[in-house]
Amino acid sequence: MSTQNQLDYERIAKAIEYIRSNFKLQPSLDEVAENIHLSPSHFQRMFSDWAGTSPKKFLQFISLEHAKSLLKEEKASLFDAAFETGFSSTSRLHDLFVKIEGMSPAEYKNGGKNLNINYSFSESPFGKVIAASTEKGVCYMAFENDINKALGDLKHKFPSASFFERHDEFQKNALSIFNKDWTQLNTVKLHLKGTDFQLKVWESLLTIPMGKLSTYGSLAGKIGNPKASRAVGTAIGSNPVAFLIPCHRVIQSTGNIGGYMWGSERKQLIIGWESCKVYQDI
Repeated sequence: MSTQNQLDYERIAKAIEYIRSNFKLQPSLDEVAENIHLSPSHFQRMFSDWAGTSPKKFLQFISLEHAKSLLKEEKASLFDAAFETGFSSTSRLHDLFVKIEGMSPAEYKNGGKNLNINYSFSESPFGKVIAASTEKGVCYMAFENDINKALGDLKHKFPSASFFERHDEFQKNALSIFNKDWTQLNTVKLHLKGTDFQLKVWESLLTIPMGKLSTYGSLAGKIGNPKASRAVGTAIGSNPVAFLIPCHRVIQSTGNIGGYMWGSERKQLIIGWESCKVYQDI
């Protein structure tokens, strides 16, 4: 991410945090712009270029009330009924993720021994992202602007693997999710290190349509273990693939955004950004 793009992202993130902190006061465009030291017209233009909508409209998508309204839409079948609400062009996104392959017990136990892992750094609307893949699919993706830390975190996940800075087709397909026309994505293959329970939770996350939200309890019910919401939360917190496996779409039953491995501020931005993209396509 260029220095200017990074600065713009940080300003937008700061603006969103200000809006959420002062939501009950319904801050005006002028007030938000002043908080991040920009003129109202400059802020409006910068924000619209990034989110594809106005700051006022974006506010609706990240507000507590909007989160609650999304949660109320869940039916007895949890996620399946949501696919019949008219979001045909983007709700089909989850169908593209048709294959999750768990690593073998030996690979899991040995920390990736004998695995060759390619990795690369790219820009995204939410900061710099590192993507990594094996010969079978994407094994890791994370938001991190510090390249050294990003690579260190990846190697910590697979301490015995061999690493090569190389951009391959698996990564290319995965990163295309940040483009506007999601329906043109190729099938994304994932090769993940996790327990059977974690893999089951991560697969369930893929059934949450873009622009929709769920709760930990609802997800536990989806996998047939309604009393395991705490264990589900732990599995979600171990998600190794940011954005592709949409753990950001799981929030607290109260409607509060809750935590996120890559920062609650970034989670707020992603939820609003996705909602805007979906509603633009209706």
